[in-house]
Formats: sequence, C-alpha cells, structure tokens
Amino acid sequence: MTVTQLKYLVAVDDHRSFSRAAEHCLVTQPSLSAQVKKLEGDLGVEIFDRSTTPVRPTDAGRRIIRQARQVLEEVERLRELVHGESEVAGELHVGVLPTVAPCILTRFMTELTGRYPGLRLRVAELQTDGIVEGLQKGQLDAGILATPVDNPDLTERLLFRESFVAYLAPEHRLSSSRRIRIDQLRREDLWLLREGHCLRAQVLDICADMGWDEAEPPALRFESGHLETLMRLVEVKGGMTLLPRLILHGLSEERRSRVRSFDEPQPVRTIRLVHRRASVRKVALDAFVDRFLALVREEMPDAIL
Repeated sequence: MTVTQLKYLVAVDDHRSFSRAAEHCLVTQPSLSAQVKKLEGDLGVEIFDRSTTPVRPTDAGRRIIRQARQVLEEVERLRELVHGESEVAGELHVGVLPTVAPCILTRFMTELTGRYPGLRLRVAELQTDGIVEGLQKGQLDAGILATPVDNPDLTERLLFRESFVAYLAPEHRLSSSRRIRIDQLRREDLWLLREGHCLRAQVLDICADMGWDEAEPPALRFESGHLETLMRLVEVKGGMTLLPRLILHGLSEERRSRVRSFDEPQPVRTIRLVHRRASVRKVALDAFVDRFLALVREEMPDAIL
C-alpha cells in the first residue's frame, strides 16, 4: 500500500470516474486503474462497483476511502513539520463564495503570492454546499462563507460584518432618495440570485422581516446566478437588487451613483473563514486571513470583527 495508491483511490471517489481521476492526477487511466486494482487485491476487498455509471464505492469501499482521507491528511501534516511550522509555503486550496468581494480577491491573490513566493494559492468560486463538501473531502483547506456551518469536524472564525446596499435603476421611484429604508422595498421590482445561493436566502430573510411570504406567487421574472447579471437586468429592465457592500470596490462611478445605503438598522451579513479542526495549514491560513482582512479594512474600516 502506497500514498500514491491512496491518492488515486480518493481521486476516483471524488470524480466518480477513472478517466477523470487520471486526468486530475496527471497519469494515464490504465496506470491509475492498475494501482487501484492492486490496492484492492492487497486488501482483499472490492472498493469500487465498476458496473455502475458513475462508479460508486462499495460499503467496504466507503469505509476504506474515509480512512484513506485521514491518512493523506496525516501525510500532509508530516510534510508541514518537515518544512517548518513557521513557513508560509506549499499549496493552499480555498473555496470562496462568488458574492464575496470578487474584485478585492483578484488584488488580494496577487499581493499574497507576491509576499509569500513559496505559497501556491488555489482559489475556487463555489456555493456554500460545494465549499462544505470540499472541506469534508479534504479537497479544500479553507472556505470563506456567509452562513454558519453546523458541523463538528469544522471550525469557523468570524472575519467581518458586511452591510447590504440597494442598486437602483436610474428611473426607480427611490432614486431621488440619498438613503432608503427596508420597508420601502417592493417585491414586484426586486431581482434575486437563483436558488442555491446563500445571498438569495439572506435577502429573502430580510424581506421576511417585512412579512413577505416566499410561498406567494412572486413577481420575479428572472433569477440570475451572478451579481453582474443582476445589475445589468436592473439597468435594462428597471427595478432594483441588493448587493453586498464590498462589491462597490469594483464599480464604475456611474454604477456607484445608482447605489443607495439603508437607514439604520442596516441589513448585514457576517463573513467567516471555515476550516477543518485538524487543519495542518494553520500558518498559511493565518497569512491568508491577515492579508485579506487588511484589504477589507481599507474599504470598510469598521467592519472587522
């Protein structure tokens, strides 16, 4: 049994395909398949049911794969000890919500890797479920989320509190106001992200406080998966949408002129860093958080928790 065999095993489970697992591991499929087959022979058990598409682990296979992930985590821990606990180096895989400061993240990634040349940062835009799954499978070292995670294997660190702003069409009934109130929102002209985005749920929570019932037939004519699309819809079709404040960092002056803040109490969301309790990348994660918060502080100095 080798570490390479365990990596191949986990890759097949992650991708549910021998060919895609081989692509991920940068080896040929026959080579990967042979190593997995050899491992099955050494253990005397069939790990994958190859008669299904996609391939699935057997009951015994699921237990073996779970243990293999733990072994690979311990191997990574050994590597960290060899390289030194104070060194910010190696690969750091982070999952980030698409709605968390995309413009700041671009600048942030450049600055962080420039400051720590030995660090290879891999950032993936994922929704909440994808980030949690990636953490549980060991595919991610950390995730930046906007909702609490109730999972005993994960721990979270509160980073900052971000308020929402309204983005209005030029002819919107509220465009003449410098600030607006939550109770001035109207269901019929509010554009939302599509189902599955936590920002959608947060906006609906805000609306629920005003007595809106999501089960009622909505006047929403379109639901998008991207904030940029929502802003374009507002500009072309009218109405309004709610945006997290940090998105303003990348907006043109013309677009900023369409933004209105809310009166107190402002609707807010809390951004947090989530990682496995037994994370071996603490030093790199600390460097990640410190630099990320430094950039957030430039935009919203009072937001840091």
